[in-house]
Amino acid sequence: RQIFGFLGPNGSGKSTTIRMLCGLLRPTAGHATVLGLDAVTQAEALKRRIGYMTQRFSLYEDLTVLENLRFLAEIYDLPRRSKARRIEEVLSTYDLTARRDQLAGTLSGGERQRLALAGVVLHRPDLLILDEPTSAVDPQTRRDFWENLFNLCDGGTTILVSTHYMDEAERCHEIAILDRGVLAAVGAPERLIETIDATVLAVETGEPRVLSRQLRALPWVKSVAQLGNVLHVLTDREVEAPKEAIEEIMAREGFSGNVTLTRPILEDVFVAATGKFLHRQPRSS
Repeated sequence: RQIFGFLGPNGSGKSTTIRMLCGLLRPTAGHATVLGLDAVTQAEALKRRIGYMTQRFSLYEDLTVLENLRFLAEIYDLPRRSKARRIEEVLSTYDLTARRDQLAGTLSGGERQRLALAGVVLHRPDLLILDEPTSAVDPQTRRDFWENLFNLCDGGTTILVSTHYMDEAERCHEIAILDRGVLAAVGAPERLIETIDATVLAVETGEPRVLSRQLRALPWVKSVAQLGNVLHVLTDREVEAPKEAIEEIMAREGFSGNVTLTRPILEDVFVAATGKFLHRQPRSS
């Protein structure tokens, strides 16, 4: 079992792909097989074996936590004898026991997220599909949420999660990078980093803004990102001696500083594959 990530900016096709995989949206061409089931012709059977958590909180705000879970248990057609026990299990697992009689609409953002997760795992799905589940929570809540995901993964659940946050993609066992509906790259994050189609350099200078504009104008420079007084530069891998080439430009144009080759990060892989940058969320301490 593993956590597989869909990484891409807004509009890249993540949510559309997920809806097709869930059997909620019919593809205009091609077909998808999920858990051995055709996502179109066997959609109803598929829905019984997956859990789908949407971007927005989709439970009933005018029902209590317990009432929402009881309603979902009926939808999932859980056996009567085990239904109450299973509800108590998820209340305990996701730290909602003390909130069981509280209206869902009065919960905090983190509590709503835990309730939504409790609801989609209530029937013990084989596959859990999450569509940008942490887009509206703080870094600590995000961290706790991912701990819950790894616990589910350890328990035998396969998880597919979409995100446009780089730090979340780094947590996945494997990722697929989507760009305008096209699969740009797929593999384990470390493997993608090792095989990046670019050279990465750190350029330190006292005039980063001016140098940045000059470097961006070069046809063999893929991207330039400023980090304080350091420019993070990606160049075409085919270019010979990019370090020396940039040093020559700096000397010719009168820039002081130094250039060093540096190890790529996952964000570099994304930029090399798509030419875009993504959000990096601050990590909690």
